[in-house]
Amino acid sequence: MTTIDARQLSPAAQEDLRRRVVAAIDDGMSIAEAARTFGVSRQGIYNWLDRVAESGQRGLKSRPRGRPPGSSLAPHQAATIVRMILGGCPDQLRLPFALWTREAVAMLIEQRFGIALSLSTVGRYLRHWGLSPQKPRSRAFEKDPVAVKLWLSKEYPAIVRRAKAEKAGIWWGDEMGVRSDHQTGTSWGRIGQTPVIPGTGQRFSCNMISALTNRGELAFMVFDGSFTVSVFLRFLKRLVRHARRKVFLILDRLRVHRARRVVDWVAAHEKEIALFYLPAYSPELNPDEILNQDVKSNAIGRRRAATRPEMKANLRGYLRSTQRQPHIVRSFFEEAHVRYAAA
Repeated sequence: MTTIDARQLSPAAQEDLRRRVVAAIDDGMSIAEAARTFGVSRQGIYNWLDRVAESGQRGLKSRPRGRPPGSSLAPHQAATIVRMILGGCPDQLRLPFALWTREAVAMLIEQRFGIALSLSTVGRYLRHWGLSPQKPRSRAFEKDPVAVKLWLSKEYPAIVRRAKAEKAGIWWGDEMGVRSDHQTGTSWGRIGQTPVIPGTGQRFSCNMISALTNRGELAFMVFDGSFTVSVFLRFLKRLVRHARRKVFLILDRLRVHRARRVVDWVAAHEKEIALFYLPAYSPELNPDEILNQDVKSNAIGRRRAATRPEMKANLRGYLRSTQRQPHIVRSFFEEAHVRYAAA
């Protein structure tokens, strides 16, 4: 008789088969004959007889199938691991990793609680805890959390109140350089054959400075060469003409933004413009950074210019198009880390 795979039977059928086999052996049937008659393995019969000898007929009951319910980690242990993952980086906990990978989490769990888990189990736990693999943002070591908290709770609200009192518009400004070899996005191709995108082998660049408001206003200037005080002053004059009301311009603490010539010019035009500065090393607080990323991705990274004039034309064309669509500019203030500036 062909041996059957009892694992394919239902739990009730498995339990009935065991009882019948054991009963037949108790009536005098040999193990070899029982194996042939019932189509089961001899080793299986030996196991069942051991279970009966140890626990009686209860030992023949079917046991739960699949992965045992529950978790190897107690709820308070899982909460501790999640808190440690969200609270810092692995190297801060003296782990030999820079990012939270499954290996890093597995090592943390073993060091903390003495529980060894497979990588697949760790991955399942991470998803169950509401975590997912993400590309992290960089943050400077020099950033001062106290200064950021003060900016969000006191300094920026004070700027908003003063702007309302003086009927001024709040603008956010920044500058960046763009390069011809910058590329973003993906392109479909045959598996194992990386698509090749033709482009010039020459490298060239240009720069831009921009400012925007949460009302959807946008001003910009594209220029060659370095970002100097003269270039910045030229942009400020254009911005004042463009805004048509007093400008409150918020910037980072770049040296050019705080140069003596800039301070003197602003003081001489205090009825038209005032400058304010973000906490040091906190670019994520500036909504204009979102515009910069949008420009790099869509105006430069997906359009391969052959010459610098063509790249500058693409850049200006994209910014003018954005300028004519205030809802797009307003959407830059919807990112979580700059939403405080949306109102």
